[in-house]
Amino acid sequence: MPVSRPVPTMQFVAVDVGTQSARAALVSEKGKLLKTATCPLDTWNPKPEFYQQSSEQLWKSVCKVVKEVIKDAKNVRGIGFDATCSLVILDEDRRPLSTSPTGEPEQNIILWMDHRAVEQAELINQTNHDVLRFVGGKMSPEMEPPKLLWLKQNMPSTWEKMGFAFDLPDFLTWRATGCDSRSLCTAVCKWTYQAGSAENQGWKDSFWIQIGLEDLVQDGYRKIGTKFYAPGAPCGKGLSVEAGIQLGLKAGTPVATSIIDGHAGGLGLLGCEADKEFAKPFSRRLAVIAGTSTCHMLANENCIFTPGVWGPYFSAMVPGMWLSEAGQSAAGALIDHVLATHPAYQAIVDKTRPGRRPEETLNGILAQMNERLDLASVSMLAADLHVYPDFHGNRSPLADPGLRGMVCGLSLSAGEEDLARLYLATLQALAYSTRHILDALSDTGHSVSSILMCGGLSKNPLYVQLHADATGLPVLLPTEPESVLLGAAILADHAAGRYNSVTEAMLRMGGTGTVVPPNKGDRRFHDAKYQAFLAMLQCQQQVRDTMHAGCQ
Repeated sequence: MPVSRPVPTMQFVAVDVGTQSARAALVSEKGKLLKTATCPLDTWNPKPEFYQQSSEQLWKSVCKVVKEVIKDAKNVRGIGFDATCSLVILDEDRRPLSTSPTGEPEQNIILWMDHRAVEQAELINQTNHDVLRFVGGKMSPEMEPPKLLWLKQNMPSTWEKMGFAFDLPDFLTWRATGCDSRSLCTAVCKWTYQAGSAENQGWKDSFWIQIGLEDLVQDGYRKIGTKFYAPGAPCGKGLSVEAGIQLGLKAGTPVATSIIDGHAGGLGLLGCEADKEFAKPFSRRLAVIAGTSTCHMLANENCIFTPGVWGPYFSAMVPGMWLSEAGQSAAGALIDHVLATHPAYQAIVDKTRPGRRPEETLNGILAQMNERLDLASVSMLAADLHVYPDFHGNRSPLADPGLRGMVCGLSLSAGEEDLARLYLATLQALAYSTRHILDALSDTGHSVSSILMCGGLSKNPLYVQLHADATGLPVLLPTEPESVLLGAAILADHAAGRYNSVTEAMLRMGGTGTVVPPNKGDRRFHDAKYQAFLAMLQCQQQVRDTMHAGCQ
């Protein structure tokens, strides 16, 4: 009799291109990460607020990490990409076209966090065009239209030579397949493409004409996209022969329509399960992807507008649902800045064991201080020290890139314990910022009863606990912490036909997690300190108005 052989378990490749690195993972059909690889990326900062990368270096890094994770793979059935919402500029021959004011030809990516286009964003917002309703009423300089307008106004030679402008996730699927279709995630969230109803779907000519980019309309939008698909839909005919050789995979391997990195984290998070008391509907779950910046993702069956919050975006994350997207422009970046600029930072670094982070040392110092002072909670160590966290402007819920950071309660002391308290106050401020976002969502009809969290900051137990305490909501930490890579794998799984929908793939691959409940005894403290947080915001706004009047 013939001997039956077991069918190899399906495997999928997930690629995540973040701000600082390109990562890849080999993922099982059940959502388990089997192998990962990372390659750092260069970022150039030629002027304040200017951040640039190279698409050629980035693609080579992607190829390197994919080849590394598939060395022993047996049955790769698909590949999914996510990336930052950065702007990639190519010429008519699809070669890199410089976006650098100093002219370096390889620097053709304007990074998401680049704020060179603040003036252009303000001009766009003055139009009060109807599409702005879908970005919280104000367009951010982190979105693509202001950056395109900046290029036209400041680098006319680049603008004239521009053949194609891609969001980075779409650039990756184009390199992989040769198909220049765009993801609804990028087009709707960062480019003002309208989706959700047949009568209003598409680009709005009047918007592009009104902001001075009428040449994109006259060209039939060829340069910025004419074909759009939901994340997870098959892209083109799969991997091209050239890309297959570069990545080490078979030509024709299914490629999923891509997604922005934060949104991939939302996909990986929302399908995670916990005990029966944890809310199951996606519309009750706020996904917080906490890294260099932080994204707050909330899906809903209904189209709900929230001032200062991007969206609602149709099918931008969960197909068929409306996404409200809030966030903090600087989170991990803020913590790094606060620590690195303090006089006691080097002493903390010297005390930190190899392979550990300074935050772990500071968490230990705070625990020792709390025990010595016999306080009811570690949080009370920063009762008289307050931080307002918008050092890089406010993304949500105020949509004000001109806001800046504040610290109240400084003394002449600058020792290790002073740094520990400032670090604690900074973590608290980020948690109050999340509460501020939740209040705005609640005011417009959303009802959130739980938080799901991933990203680098979710590995800091104090950051997680403070979010639970400040918001009064339980926080779910997935057993599989790499939710962003999992989200890209979920898309690959669907593109390969393993599951009938992205939602089914989310639920089948989402896994389980651990719930961190809020400390109910700290509620009164955090309610009071949140009011101090709001008072600092109001103070800054009043001071700014006063000085604006004085400078006229």
